[in-house]
Amino acid sequence: MDDAFEMFRGDLLAHCYRMSGSFTEAEDLVQETMLRAWKAADRYDPSRASVRTWLHRIATNVCLTALAGRSRRPLPSGLGPAGDPHTPLTPDPGVTWLEPFPDMRLGDPADTAQQRAGLRLALVAALQLLPARQRAALVLREVLQLPAAEVAIALDCTVAAVNSGLQRARATLRQAGPLLDEMREPADPGERATVERYLAAFEAADVPGLTRLLAEDVALEMPPVPLWLTGRAHYGTFLDGVFGRRGTGWRMWPVPANGATALAAYAPDPARGDLLRAHSLQVFTVAGGLVTRCVTFVEPARFAHFGLPATRPAGGV
Repeated sequence: MDDAFEMFRGDLLAHCYRMSGSFTEAEDLVQETMLRAWKAADRYDPSRASVRTWLHRIATNVCLTALAGRSRRPLPSGLGPAGDPHTPLTPDPGVTWLEPFPDMRLGDPADTAQQRAGLRLALVAALQLLPARQRAALVLREVLQLPAAEVAIALDCTVAAVNSGLQRARATLRQAGPLLDEMREPADPGERATVERYLAAFEAADVPGLTRLLAEDVALEMPPVPLWLTGRAHYGTFLDGVFGRRGTGWRMWPVPANGATALAAYAPDPARGDLLRAHSLQVFTVAGGLVTRCVTFVEPARFAHFGLPATRPAGGV
């Protein structure tokens, strides 16, 4: 059974990430799921559920136990109103922030359009607003598309209880925007081209060119800094400040994250002109050929999760 379990590791990792909002925690939750599945393998009954459903039932219960009494993982926009681009960038270590997800870890059979859409940051952030059991019901039903009867088995409750929980969860998410509808839609067909133009403008420190790629009501978030900005003008002012403080000569590399095209940004090392250091992972939302949101995770330690080095030679490939 070990091989049968392993083929669903990426699928389970995505599920545990949606539940926890943390890639690092999701890895531990999947390990615990696999351990429990291995110990219970002799009790698995294929006539009652597929291996995938059975594993998701175990993973869901592992997550619910781990999440008991936990606070949600937010993005800065979930903590208060937008701020001013001149505000000092001070990280808040007291907040347990939402983390990015490396799509390279999905694997087969999970690497599908539906799975990738279900990893979008806005959706995962909104899921954190739900009580854990409602979150589980919604993920199992809407993202994994399990029948309500199988969701009831996974949550050890009735179908009526599942449907009632789903109704409350959907009502909560409707207040956060049309996230479930967007989850079913394919990504903007021009997303990659828009992000590539953003990359070229950023590497050239071309702030006017960058702002032309932004929607008028664009949002910029920078966890672990609680500050977030909205509007093209504020975004442009902030970028002027970035290049003023850190200089030019940045390099960026595309990397798939959260079902979207993201960029790994490397900043010049002020002490060594021949070296670039990992700075941030920038995850974009694109609509109509314009960037509508950029979540910039200023946490270089996360580069390792994406198979990226901590440093690169300046001018290197």
